[in-house]
Amino acid sequence: MHSQEFIRQAALRLYRNRWMLFIAGCVFALLMVLYAWKKPTVYQSRASVFPLTASNDNSLAKSTLSSILGIADAPQSFSQEASINIVELALSRNTREAVAMQPLPNFGNKSIAELLIDEYNKHRFFWEKALKKPADSARLAATGAELLKYAMDAKINKNGILELGFKTSNEALVKPVSYTIIEKISGFYIDLKIRKAKLDFDFTVKKVDSLQEVLNQYDRSAIRMSNTTMFVPGTRIEYQIPKENLVTDKDRVMRQRDASANNREEALWRLQKATPIIATLDKPDPPYEFKNTSKILFGIIGFAIGIFLAALALTAGIIRRYLIHEIKSAVFGPHPDHATTTE
Repeated sequence: MHSQEFIRQAALRLYRNRWMLFIAGCVFALLMVLYAWKKPTVYQSRASVFPLTASNDNSLAKSTLSSILGIADAPQSFSQEASINIVELALSRNTREAVAMQPLPNFGNKSIAELLIDEYNKHRFFWEKALKKPADSARLAATGAELLKYAMDAKINKNGILELGFKTSNEALVKPVSYTIIEKISGFYIDLKIRKAKLDFDFTVKKVDSLQEVLNQYDRSAIRMSNTTMFVPGTRIEYQIPKENLVTDKDRVMRQRDASANNREEALWRLQKATPIIATLDKPDPPYEFKNTSKILFGIIGFAIGIFLAALALTAGIIRRYLIHEIKSAVFGPHPDHATTTE
């Protein structure tokens, strides 16, 4: 079977079964339209948050200016002082579980996890398993956090501002869930900042108390030494050297105590200013971005796929014979009956 004969037989077979091709295309087009109709419209919100701090750190201002100008990479935290990766904090399981367990008064006081489960079951396909609401709060929080994992995103833009996004098929859920995400992230961030400042303050207070206790011991040693040497001449070196060493050690510890006291005041000041004000620059309010599946486009694609598969099924026998002939010709050479001679 030569290529011309193969094309002629395949075209004749397809022409004779043209109505079957049309029916197959219509069936697949209908299936794709049903698939597109089943897929809901997805609404997505965008919000940007930024901390309002009064830091006078020149290095911080310089790095922020470099980020705005695009000279250096933007930091992954709200400030250089914080060792908190805000993106990891926003997408962490702890944050997602806290958001999932938040009840919404406008939705019958149901938790966000329950509402997301209902939304998933409402738009799932028949071959997908329905999600059951766990009776245990821990399992419910884990399920809601898993659904939020694919519904929310966070990133730091080139200006060092945190951008948050949330998407769902229920337009009424976008705003309350987005504000809940911002509230939980801000709360966790502020709590971590305060906890770090509190640890610094407690450390300096303990250090000052410890140094003060050492000074008290030196004072007691000086009193005891004075009481035991009151009838001995002060010029004797075996009694003069310990007193001089005691005075030297006391001066050294006093300088450390004074420095620690200054650090305590600074730690107290940091503790008082540790609470940042989180400002929402772009609020997650409507109108939202939405993504809708085109039924016409899916129908055209389904029609083309149906015709292609039906044509492939109708010409499978012809294609098989043609391939066998070509393989034999390549391996054993052309058949004598099909060889052409030239005079």
